Amino acid sequence: VQDLNIFEIAQELGRLQQLGLQNKLGESELSGGTITISNIGSIGGTYASPVVLSPQVAICALGRLQTLPRFDKDGNVLAATIMNTSWAADHRIIDGATMARFSNKVKGYLENPISLVTMLK
Repeated sequence: VQDLNIFEIAQELGRLQQLGLQNKLGESELSGGTITISNIGSIGGTYASPVVLSPQVAICALGRLQTLPRFDKDGNVLAATIMNTSWAADHRIIDGATMARFSNKVKGYLENPISLVTMLK
């Protein structure tokens, strides 16, 4: 994926989605990854304790979107859309501080998807 631009990634994701819908994903499509992303939110989940499977180095479980009360900078209560993420990593390869920085980077992209444009090839 590191050699693809954002449009090629979108095309490949579409291809994989179609194979998945047809129940035709093969071993070549399901192996060789570095990080797994699991959408537990699609079944109502909010938190998980994901387990990293070798040879991958990390896993993220995405929780469901929830509207919850939060405080703004002036102390006023407002409705905010929240999605919890649960991370696990192989600490022989990635330390906790690196995972925290990576998680914050992912959070930034989810909150501001247009910022991904700066990463286009």
